Amino acid sequence: MRVIGGKLRGRKLSTVHGGGIRPTADRLREAIFNILAGRVRDSLVLDLFAGTGSLGIEALSRGALFSVFIDNNQAALAVIHSNLKKCEIEDRAKVLKWNIVKNLNCIRLPDQTFDLIFLDPPYDRGFIRSALLHIQHQRLFTGETCVIVEHSPAESIPADISVYDIADQRRYGKTLVSFLKCML
Repeated sequence: MRVIGGKLRGRKLSTVHGGGIRPTADRLREAIFNILAGRVRDSLVLDLFAGTGSLGIEALSRGALFSVFIDNNQAALAVIHSNLKKCEIEDRAKVLKWNIVKNLNCIRLPDQTFDLIFLDPPYDRGFIRSALLHIQHQRLFTGETCVIVEHSPAESIPADISVYDIADQRRYGKTLVSFLKCML
């Protein structure tokens, strides 16, 4: 696994050994960032269920100002720290150990919003709904925020959460990527 574009292009990233983490493949990450194009530069990024941190690191490589990485897996957090250090971007990131399924109370700054929110939960476990509700409850978005959800086609974006609208949706093999617009 490596950084696909930007200043860190070609930099190799470490992965978590074992089956507990499913990192976003290089080609899928490239497709996502090609769709996001100019939205990345100068953005604030939230990477939920961050795993290896590849999505947030890719955003930082492409000009994002800052990224917050949240995961509950200790091995994943160690890999994120290692990857940030390897890429020499620790000063542009914050890594938090937190159970996203319960809440997002770990983000305590009032009026903290993000331009891009990556959501890559374990597939088919029902975590998308709770994560989207927690993002809404904490008011982590503006009308310009894009939430990018990587998920299995079997687990759809909940239609009854009216604050999110599917702006685009693409299938890549066994993965569906949904780009959500936040409605205020």
